[in-house]
Amino acid sequence: MTKLAPIALATAFVSILGLAAPPAFGQAAPRQAPVTRAEVQLSFAPVVRRAAPAVVNVYGARVEQVRNPFFEDPIFRRFFGDRGGGSGPRREEVARSLGSGVIADASGLVITNNHVIDGMTEVKIAFADRREFEVEILLRDPRTDLAVLKIKEPPRDLAVLALGDSDGLEVGDLVLAIGNPFGVGQTVTQGIVSALARTQVGVSDYQSFVQTDAAINPGNSGGALVDMAGRLVGINTAIFSRSGGSHGIGFAIPTAMVRLVLDSARNGSQVVRRPWFGATLQPVTAELVESLGLTRPAGALIVSTVANSPAARAGLKPGDLVTAVDGQAVDEPDSFGYRFGIRPLGGAASLTITRERRSMTVSVPLERAPEGPRDAEKMTGPSPFQGATVATLSPALAEEVRVPHRSEGVVVTIVEPGSPAQQIGLRPGDVVLGVNGAEIKTPRELQQATAQRARLWRFQIDRQGQVINSMTGG
Repeated sequence: MTKLAPIALATAFVSILGLAAPPAFGQAAPRQAPVTRAEVQLSFAPVVRRAAPAVVNVYGARVEQVRNPFFEDPIFRRFFGDRGGGSGPRREEVARSLGSGVIADASGLVITNNHVIDGMTEVKIAFADRREFEVEILLRDPRTDLAVLKIKEPPRDLAVLALGDSDGLEVGDLVLAIGNPFGVGQTVTQGIVSALARTQVGVSDYQSFVQTDAAINPGNSGGALVDMAGRLVGINTAIFSRSGGSHGIGFAIPTAMVRLVLDSARNGSQVVRRPWFGATLQPVTAELVESLGLTRPAGALIVSTVANSPAARAGLKPGDLVTAVDGQAVDEPDSFGYRFGIRPLGGAASLTITRERRSMTVSVPLERAPEGPRDAEKMTGPSPFQGATVATLSPALAEEVRVPHRSEGVVVTIVEPGSPAQQIGLRPGDVVLGVNGAEIKTPRELQQATAQRARLWRFQIDRQGQVINSMTGG
């Protein structure tokens, strides 16, 4: 069965030799990076020499307390007792992760995939020459599946891989993927850009991936996709695979998004600062093409706007069709989210829209979502929400936990494993609207509404824009 898989395991490289006419006896053949179609028959070695030293292996580890499996056996517990209040003795195990990273700054900043270091408490990197260095985690951004590390004591001979222009890529361009597939050691693979602006990949919120047929396998996560000038054009992230190995369909996060994440880390932020649009979008279906006066399904259709948001203040309305951001075409909501999301804060973005079959340009300010008092509270007492942490919804929090913008309700941010909240199916990102007929606007109101036992609990939640009415016994 075909599936999409992140590719965490490790990073490294071997040179690839192209075919060329043999040199005269006793003479070394001159080498250069291929610049013309004919020169593709030469060698990629100059590009590899330039890029490979800046790609590193990333090692993550964390210590976990694991219960002895014998204590899950009721017969064993019957004879030896249920020690430790039902938990039994535990032993320590070390969970490990292996992936790749790219040195992108002379100060020792390393960009990698978030899933490579997710949950890890200790992270190290190793160079191609086997030198190891400790790093600290500066920034994690699950929304882009990127993370930034900082080498604690960077060496003087630190190699840096320059960031290229991913927007300048064209389908058919030659690229190299550098990584450590299956942990076999340094490896470089060669291919072309197979497609651009790929969405529906599903490994991050901002989807506009570079697709390549360069062989990418488990272990390449966080590694480099480089152009023929030896510049970084993408961070290898995921593959389509039936077996877990490469089938010639790999995806890389473009450097336009990498640059935004790196800039946030350089500015000392632990979260990526990105602009807030403040509108709900939907794709253009085949049924809507004729009514919108289009020749094909394309663009992002505005369904609603949030009061006083940048979209609302710019005069955008439900029914407006966004077709471009600063001249870059938009084919669907994911494409718009990427194009708008990589714009730097400050100033404005120029949106090309179609309104009532007429094309016009609208200027939308690039600003952060406003923060409000979260008043986060962990639910206790006899209610089915016990074990959930909820907070007052604000535009900034809605962006952070990835929920559609609402002006009311409280959002679930944490659900403890095994808690009553988890047992009734509550999930992080659920917005609680009401309980037993009482409207809920703050965490305190939810705590008060569930403070007393009830024979039956009726509650209403909004899950990704869909309102769900549920009930459970007291």
